[in-house]
Amino acid sequence: MLLTKDAFGKDFMWGVSTAAYQIEGAHNQGGKGLSIWDIFVKKKNKIFQNQHGDTTCDFYNRYTQDLYLMYSLNIRNYRFSISWSRILPDGTGEINEEGIDFYNRLIDISLELGITPWVTLYHWDLPGALEGKGGWVNRDIREWFGNYVSICVAHFGDRVTNWMILNEPLVFSAAGYFLGVHAPGRKGLNNFLAAAHHAALAQAHGARVIKSMQTDSNVGTTFSCSHIEPFTMKEKDILAAKRADALLNRLFLEPLLGLGYPTKDIKILNRIEKYMKQNDENDLVFNMDFIGIQNYTREVIRYATFVPFLQAKIVSAKERKVEMTSMNWEIYPESMYHMLRKYNAYPNIPPLIITENGAAFPDVVESNQVDDRKRIKYLQDTIVQVSRAKQEGVKVNGYFVWTFLDNFEWAEGYHPRFGLVYVDFQTQNRIVKSSGHWYANFLK
Repeated sequence: MLLTKDAFGKDFMWGVSTAAYQIEGAHNQGGKGLSIWDIFVKKKNKIFQNQHGDTTCDFYNRYTQDLYLMYSLNIRNYRFSISWSRILPDGTGEINEEGIDFYNRLIDISLELGITPWVTLYHWDLPGALEGKGGWVNRDIREWFGNYVSICVAHFGDRVTNWMILNEPLVFSAAGYFLGVHAPGRKGLNNFLAAAHHAALAQAHGARVIKSMQTDSNVGTTFSCSHIEPFTMKEKDILAAKRADALLNRLFLEPLLGLGYPTKDIKILNRIEKYMKQNDENDLVFNMDFIGIQNYTREVIRYATFVPFLQAKIVSAKERKVEMTSMNWEIYPESMYHMLRKYNAYPNIPPLIITENGAAFPDVVESNQVDDRKRIKYLQDTIVQVSRAKQEGVKVNGYFVWTFLDNFEWAEGYHPRFGLVYVDFQTQNRIVKSSGHWYANFLK
């Protein structure tokens, strides 16, 4: 079934998403301070082939031509993140005017082209100076973050009304503070529980700061999520899947909605209490204007005795011999439908916006073209699932493709390409892929 844009109604928002560290480059230009990712990529064997984001797409110097390219593809909503250490090189203290100027120009040119900016305030690149004080493990981060948010609203709020507080708090707290595979590379349950709780507090606090300064703002936050299924219908697998669901899909959403942490399903989460203070339960709650959902695949879960705390393990797409992307994620567009239904079922849930969805495939340039039919099919099939959910009454108001440009994909380096636009990282040449042309036609 091929859908048209019109089937979603004229108020449905279509756009693309990017993140500062993944595309900006200019890691030491314009007065920017070091972020935890600038530091982490210099550690040996943390990133695929020891790659780094020092230059990446050089968007900091090429944003004008990239915005014109975006405009030419009929894209009228652009989600990008602000680099905290570009605004406040030390995380707090003195404001870097060159950083403010860069985002002012980016916002102004977007608006001149009729492209609406959607700003993500935190997409994983914490100032290194704050990590030196404990980063997300330090409870003071709630105030540091609130201060940074207030500076962004004061400087950009006359033109920006759409804000996203955090990008995927589960991923940056688990990968960065429990598994150590992302910046800052910390490990251990206590680091994770402290970071998770402080991120959840900062999420609501940041939203309150914006609303206090800009009453007409449209404020949300974004969550990674995956449809979860048990490997077999044995009770052990079903319960393992339930625990995985509580961790992957509910840990940050439920406290925000006033339901508390899902401690019933993951007993170890009771230990989060040692980081909680009086009024924290209330301070975790905020009535967002929207929730951003970021879905790419489903996960199949089996019981695993030796996995600490969870006793649950992902059965990989490879193991199940199913079709997968360059990230080794199963191609399963129906996951989007299930997650929209799941989140929409919560009482008092605000409207949903898909703030990230896409697929990485091994793109090949031939005669200055990239024919990425698999990506087109993935996007089409997922959009059909969004329509299916919408027709069944799910409040879903937008869809942003991840991502506009091929970029630095965190620990995977430059190997997975998610972009609608191919980037040659040696020459900085851009080639619109078939999927980019397809999206442009869809949006026309």
